[in-house]
Amino acid sequence: MNRRTFLKTTGLTAASLFVAPALPAMGQGGDIAENDILSAADSRIEKHRKGDLVLKLTGPDGKMVGPGTTVEIEQVRHKFLFGCNIFELARFKKPADNTAYSERFADLLNFATLPFYWWSYESQQGKPDYARTEEIIAWCKTHDVTAKGHPLAWAFVDPKWLSGAAGDPIELQLRRIDDCVRRFKGQINLWDVVNEATQFDRPDCLKNAPVLTEAIRKIGVGEYVRKCFKAARNANPDATLLINDYKTEQDYAEKVISKLVDESGKPLYDCIGIQSHQHGGALPITKIWDVCQRFAKFDKPLHFTETTLLSGKQGWELLNKEPEFKWESTPEGEKRQAADVLRFYTVLFSHPAVQAITWWDFSDQGAWQSAPAGLLRADMSPKPAYDVLKDLIKNKWWTREKCIVASDGTVRLRAFFGQYKISAHFPDRPLTGTLKFDNPAAKPVEVLLM
Repeated sequence: MNRRTFLKTTGLTAASLFVAPALPAMGQGGDIAENDILSAADSRIEKHRKGDLVLKLTGPDGKMVGPGTTVEIEQVRHKFLFGCNIFELARFKKPADNTAYSERFADLLNFATLPFYWWSYESQQGKPDYARTEEIIAWCKTHDVTAKGHPLAWAFVDPKWLSGAAGDPIELQLRRIDDCVRRFKGQINLWDVVNEATQFDRPDCLKNAPVLTEAIRKIGVGEYVRKCFKAARNANPDATLLINDYKTEQDYAEKVISKLVDESGKPLYDCIGIQSHQHGGALPITKIWDVCQRFAKFDKPLHFTETTLLSGKQGWELLNKEPEFKWESTPEGEKRQAADVLRFYTVLFSHPAVQAITWWDFSDQGAWQSAPAGLLRADMSPKPAYDVLKDLIKNKWWTREKCIVASDGTVRLRAFFGQYKISAHFPDRPLTGTLKFDNPAAKPVEVLLM
């Protein structure tokens, strides 16, 4: 379900989806600190996103590739997860739009968030939309894109049938979690388990999810969240589980994250998900860094799960726009968005605790709140932000090297963590091999070339 359909079916206003104060624009205050953070970004990236790699190459005859041989080392995938939600895959009216969306997504990103909103995913009790999930999973496999499910639990809108369903609402919620995680085990191994737990009793939630919000109130939000995580863990012990929220204050860290533990005090979550919708203007560098530092103290990876930077007019007040208002991408807005993307991604990629960044949405066509938030315009042409991000991911932060095998039979280089194709050229035929380089290696890595 796209956001326009969602608004129509729930009767909500766009403003009710997210209420936040306007944020200061980039560069307002803290300029010295911001410059310090940015100026040291490249050195942090060099330290935390790359490692020294020593290769020993063996041919199909079992013999070492000899000194002086030319070897090409080409990165094919990042370890870091660069993603976007993929809700609109193959859902546009024009075949050309579907093709462009698919090709440009696969050309840029290695991570996709799939929709699991209970009210639309299971609009009829007992009839979840597995077919749509399987369709997207198949696409992800074909394009080597890691899939994540979002969200398993969110007390934002009740499924229409929930008020008349037999059984405790919490138990029905836990059964759904078990069903989804167990069914897609091995295909989806990352999950946003609980979304916006601290805000379950917002006015819009009370209005549109009265059954779930009342059930959560009775058992307490802490117990509810713990039950959800235990259900997901039981369904797939090897899954990576996230708690996801737009709250980034210290009290959230202390009152929610610190208490999301089992009876022994062990964390029930694997990663901390941080939303970063910036409709009111790009967050200051100091704010981004402070958030990373605050949650890095929990010694768990950070995922920036929902990132929005606009290429048109900015301001949360535009959510209350008049019906005739058209939220469009503009040339000056696109230039600003590209600069904001460059800063935002550079800062996050340079922070050692961050492991993933997910954009929200890929195209302006069907985007949340109809805002010009896409990396693509409504006609699927790439905005400058797309080009900037591609240059970062596939050029500046990408390893391509042509090396010569040394006299000791090794190849040495410094490379970004990720997956690689290794090619050696001989007079009779080229030989190739593959390598997964996720962590610094203490000894040479042997690669078989065939």
